[in-house]
Amino acid sequence: MRHLLIAVLYTALGLGANAAFAADIASLREGSMLKLAVLDAPSEVTLSTFTDAEGGEHRLADWKGKVVVVNFWATWCAPCRKELPALDVLNRDLGGADFAVVTIATGRNALPGITRLFDEVGVTSLPIYLDPKLQLSREMGVMGLPVSLLLDRDGREIARMSGDAE
Repeated sequence: MRHLLIAVLYTALGLGANAAFAADIASLREGSMLKLAVLDAPSEVTLSTFTDAEGGEHRLADWKGKVVVVNFWATWCAPCRKELPALDVLNRDLGGADFAVVTIATGRNALPGITRLFDEVGVTSLPIYLDPKLQLSREMGVMGLPVSLLLDRDGREIARMSGDAE
């Protein structure tokens, strides 16, 4: 997953994640990345809020201006746990003014369990965001875990992958 996703993101950053990006991203689908579904047209995201570890409220719109990978996950989800280190590396290596990885623990995920998991798998650069009542997840059509969305600089969904990736 790491190498293909990094290639996808570099392409997104180079093209500004605009409509032309959709055609290019489709050519990068191989292996477990075949699950990456490129939308025909960018889709607006919900304005529902989610929280950080301190209880502060956030919306996906807070990251407008950046290319963003939004990953919905849970501590009890084995494939989620497996891909967290790759998402951490992605955020560590590319995160900044133009790109971010936003991981959102959906459902019942106790903060001590999240921090313990992050310590166990070596996650150091991912912030902790929570959607305990599943409101954001439901409104974004998350039916299983993990699910990763790719948002363009305008905060619109342009691609989605359900399930884990190698």
